[in-house]
Amino acid sequence: MSTIETTTLIAKDGTELVGRKYSPERAARAVVLIPAAMGVKQQFYAPFAEFLCEHGFAVLSFDYRGMGESLDARFSESLRGFKADISDWAELDYNSALHAAKAWHPELPLLVIGHSLGGQLAGLLPDNHLIDGLLTIGSGTGYWRHNAPPTKRMVWLLWYVLVPLYTSICGYFPGKKLRKVGNLPKGVIYQWSRWCKDPRYFVDEDGRAMRTYHQQFTAPILSLSFTDDEMMGRKNIDGLHDYFNRAPIERHYIKPSDVQAKRIGHFGFFRREFQNSLWQQALQWLGQQSIKV
Repeated sequence: MSTIETTTLIAKDGTELVGRKYSPERAARAVVLIPAAMGVKQQFYAPFAEFLCEHGFAVLSFDYRGMGESLDARFSESLRGFKADISDWAELDYNSALHAAKAWHPELPLLVIGHSLGGQLAGLLPDNHLIDGLLTIGSGTGYWRHNAPPTKRMVWLLWYVLVPLYTSICGYFPGKKLRKVGNLPKGVIYQWSRWCKDPRYFVDEDGRAMRTYHQQFTAPILSLSFTDDEMMGRKNIDGLHDYFNRAPIERHYIKPSDVQAKRIGHFGFFRREFQNSLWQQALQWLGQQSIKV
C-alpha cells in the first residue's frame, strides 16, 4: 500500500516549505514533482498524485511560500507585509523542491508535471537541467490579449483597475474577497500583472526581457491543453512553449469531445472523472520517459 507523508522542504534562503511525499508500495519507476498553479494549494493535486503513486511513481508536491500549508501563521489573516514575488517562488522554492525531489531518489528519472504557472516557471529554474521530462497542463503565458474570450472580457479590469486599487489599499491582493485567484502577496501580484500586460511575458521591472533558463532545457516536453480552457488561448499556450526552442515538444490540443466529456476547462484535468482518459494519456507518457532515461 502506498504511503503519504508531510515533509519540510528548505528553500535556498532558508525558508521552510511544506510538501507532501507519496511513496509507492514497490520500487518507484521515477520521481514526479508537482508545482502548483497560481493561487492553487498542493492539496488540489492529491487525487492525481495518489493515482500516479498507485501506478509506481514517487510523487512530491509542495506549496510556495505564503501559500497553502507553507503560509506563515503570522500572515494567516492578512498577507500585508509578506515579502515574496514569483521569481522567489521559482528560483528559491521550486528550484529547491527540484533538488529535494532529486535527492529523494537520485538514481531515478526526475519528471515534472506543471499545471499553468507550474509549467510557466520551469524555464525560470536555474537547475532545470535536472528535469528528465516536463508535462505541462493548461500552461501558457498570461498575456491578456491572447487570453481565451471568457477571461479576456474581464481581465483588463483586473490588471488595470482591481489589482492596483485593492493591492495599494490592503498591502496584498485580497483575491478571496474578490473571488479572483485567491489572496496573493503584493510582490507576486505586481510581478504577475507586469508579465500579463506584456506580450513577451517574462519582463523585469523596467520592461526589459528577463534572464531565463529556457535555452538550457533540452528534455522532452508534452503539452496538454484544452480547447475550452476559459483562461488560456492557443496563442498563450504556443507562446510559452516556443520559449523552449531546444527541447523536443509534443503538443496536444484536446477537445472535451475527444474524451467524451462536456467540459474540461483550465482545472478539469485533475478531476477523478478523467482517470480513464486524460490521466491515462499522462501516465503513458510519463512511463515512456521513465524508460528512456
